[in-house]
Amino acid sequence: MKIQIINGPNLNLLGVREKSIYGDSNFETYLEELRKRYPEISISYYQSNVEGEIINKIHEVGFSFDGIVLNAGAYTHTSIAIADAIAAIKTPVVEVHISNVYKREEFRHHSMLAASCLGVIAGFGMDSYRLAIESVLTGK
Repeated sequence: MKIQIINGPNLNLLGVREKSIYGDSNFETYLEELRKRYPEISISYYQSNVEGEIINKIHEVGFSFDGIVLNAGAYTHTSIAIADAIAAIKTPVVEVHISNVYKREEFRHHSMLAASCLGVIAGFGMDSYRLAIESVLTGK
């Protein structure tokens, strides 16, 4: 089984930025924990601050991977292009947010991506990624 994790803008700064919202761990450390927890799954990781690069990665893996875990960051609330990319592929996508977006600014309460995704997981910190992997494994 192959799962692609894609992180969007500013998520390269996890562990450094807004620690009260995102915690003090960087993603690479958490990724190693995920890989140890799921040794039977090939977990690939990609991060970009550029919308088009995220779309290119979705296209690249969207017909050959078993699942995509996508934290599109602020693009979640603005990108019709990423939503279209998700709708165009066969691989199921789970939208993920580290924070509970519904406890934050009003503009974060709407996702342009959710309708094209298998589901949405938000507010469980880094564990949101593990929950997303579990949902890919069960197909729910």
